[in-house]
Amino acid sequence: MHPHDVDRPAPSRPSWLLRFTRAERSIHHATALLMLVCLATAGMLYLPVLSTLVGHRELVKTVHVWCGFALPAPIVLGLVSRAFRTDVRRLNRFAPHDWEWLKRGDRRAVRHGRGVLPVGKFNAGQKLNAAFTAGAILVMLGTGEVLTFPGPWPDRWRTGATFVHDWLFVIIVVAVAGHLWEAFRDPGALRGMLTGRVDHDWAARHHRGWVDAVQRIAARTPDGPSGRGSGEAATSAPSEGGPEFAKRRPGMS
Repeated sequence: MHPHDVDRPAPSRPSWLLRFTRAERSIHHATALLMLVCLATAGMLYLPVLSTLVGHRELVKTVHVWCGFALPAPIVLGLVSRAFRTDVRRLNRFAPHDWEWLKRGDRRAVRHGRGVLPVGKFNAGQKLNAAFTAGAILVMLGTGEVLTFPGPWPDRWRTGATFVHDWLFVIIVVAVAGHLWEAFRDPGALRGMLTGRVDHDWAARHHRGWVDAVQRIAARTPDGPSGRGSGEAATSAPSEGGPEFAKRRPGMS
C-alpha cells in the first residue's frame, strides 16, 4: 500500500469557542463599572444611613453625575467594532425559538449533550436584559439631565423626573442583582465574559444554534496561510454564527 493511500484522521473538534472579542469585553466591563459606580453613589445620596456614614456629599454627587453622563459612552464608542455591531443586531432580533424559550419550563434542558432549543448566541432572557439596560440608560440620562440642570424645566417636569429617576434606580438594582446572580452561578458564561472563550460542550448545552452556525461558517471558510481563516470570518459574520473556534485555551497568548 502506498503511504499516501493511508487514511488520515479527521481533524479534531476545537475545545474552545471565541465568544466575545477584546473590544466587546472592554465595552461590557466599562459599562458595568460606570453602572455600579452610579448605583453605589446613588445609594450614598438617597439612603440616610449611607449618606451619614460616607459623608462628602458634594463629591459623591459630582462622581454620580459624571459617571451617569458617561454611561452611554462605551456603547457609542463600541460601535466602531464590527463584532459589537453584529452582536447588537443579534440582540435586536427575536426569533421563534426565543418565544419558545420564554414559554417553556424546560428551556435549559439538555439531551445528548445539546440544548433542547436551538438558542443562538444570546437567549431570550439576555436579549430582554440588553433591551432593558439600553432603555434604562436613556431614561436615567434624560431624567438625570432634568435634575442636574433644573432651570429650564417647569416644576411638574422636575417632579416627574425625580419620581422616575428614583424608582427606576430601585428597578435597576434588582435587575443588576439578578444579572450578577445568573453570571456567578454559571461559570461557563462568566469565563466567556472574562476571557472571551467558552468551552465547546458548555456552548452546545446553552447555545446550540450558535454552535451549529459557527461550525457551518468554519467549514466553508478554510484557513489561509497566515493562520487567519474561518475563525476570523465567523467573528464578524452577520449571521448567528458569530465568533470563531478558538485554537487555544483561555489565558494562552
